[in-house]
Amino acid sequence: MTRRFVAGADRRYTGSDPVASEGVRGMQGGVQDRQNRQDSQDRNDGDAGADPRALGLCPERLGRIDGWMDRLVAEGKLAGLSVTVSRRGGTAYARAAGRADLARGTPFTEDTLTRIYSMTKPLTSVMVMMLYEEGRFQLDDPVARFLPEFSEMRVLTGGNRNKFDSEPARRPITIRDLLTHTSGLTYGFMEATLVDELYRRNGVDFHQPEATLAEVVGRVARLPLLSQPGEQWNYSVATDVLGHLVAVVTGRDFAEVLRERVIRPLGMVDTDFFVPPEKLPRLAANYTLFRDRSLKLYDDSVDTPYARPPAIASGGGGLVSTAADYLRFCRFILGGGALDGVRLLGRKTVALMLANQLPGDLASMGTPRFAESSYTGIGFGLGFSVMLDPVRAQILGSPGEVAWGGVASTAFWIDPAEDMAVVLLTQLVPSSALPIRRELRVLTYAALVD
Repeated sequence: MTRRFVAGADRRYTGSDPVASEGVRGMQGGVQDRQNRQDSQDRNDGDAGADPRALGLCPERLGRIDGWMDRLVAEGKLAGLSVTVSRRGGTAYARAAGRADLARGTPFTEDTLTRIYSMTKPLTSVMVMMLYEEGRFQLDDPVARFLPEFSEMRVLTGGNRNKFDSEPARRPITIRDLLTHTSGLTYGFMEATLVDELYRRNGVDFHQPEATLAEVVGRVARLPLLSQPGEQWNYSVATDVLGHLVAVVTGRDFAEVLRERVIRPLGMVDTDFFVPPEKLPRLAANYTLFRDRSLKLYDDSVDTPYARPPAIASGGGGLVSTAADYLRFCRFILGGGALDGVRLLGRKTVALMLANQLPGDLASMGTPRFAESSYTGIGFGLGFSVMLDPVRAQILGSPGEVAWGGVASTAFWIDPAEDMAVVLLTQLVPSSALPIRRELRVLTYAALVD
């Protein structure tokens, strides 16, 4: 595979391909996998060797990313990472550094597979909007029209773990509420409210090995809401509920629908809910940063649940992907719903997805809790955060830029005003451990000269 590091030829990775050196693939599977990867790379590489200057970016300033990446690895803060910067349809920067697996010494490369967790949500949201375009529902339809278990929701008003008080929801949860995280649902891992605890106690976990998507969504519907629908922004399992909505509306398995209608048409050849045996040597290990600031293994690269199909395909956080694949998704959004002649959404639908759906920013919609975004100066569209005011957000960016990330510190942002996309992949839990997203924003935006 050709590796493109246009910021400086002296910084190329020249080590052996870990897949080949591990020697674990069968001949047929290995050849096909390499061909699929090459086909995907070729589709991304109409710009191969593009001069950053021709894309309005300064090569020397982009080169600062190299030192930043190398310091993170040398200081033991990250095992490895990759950064890809695309502008005006060309790839201006693509580099990987460090190790995908510290114990095995596997290099982190551009085709390393990573758990992208909540970066799954935008793909699920695209699938929902494709059904919307087909007239299957309206965004303000109650979700209970398709999922009757959400018909008579109640909202927590007080109490404790043994007995809680609630009141009836003043209006139904709509599909728009789920897309914008204003449904009143939450996440159990937040550990901030009584509803969070009820989620944990009642098995609301879309990564458990012994349950179905319908069963876990049913558990969600039996528990009280954290707030009245539409009144607060709370990061939540809403996108997993949307995955079940897709399954019910289409009458098919959610994972198969997403593969057939979004992942494969976009040429995302390495993106799936699990890693097949022939690709497993490319999966990175996942780490966490302990209090002593040392990296500890969180999920192995071989002995991992991702080595087999999951019981539940989590539309909110279940996919594994590569830098090349996710860049294709970003270019699809920048293309107004089309990529390489394949159109999945109309341009007006994409424009609606990228528009802030809230009356203000996230900070105006409730008490800030964990999210893959800051709250001030940031709104939320239909599946993405939306930059409203870089000054209030206290970070470089453009109004209208959309973004999100995953709990293993992965991130992406798409800036239509600059015709630019950035993909950051690494494997460090939680995403709040290091400010690497904000640091990379400064480095990439500072390289813009035209």
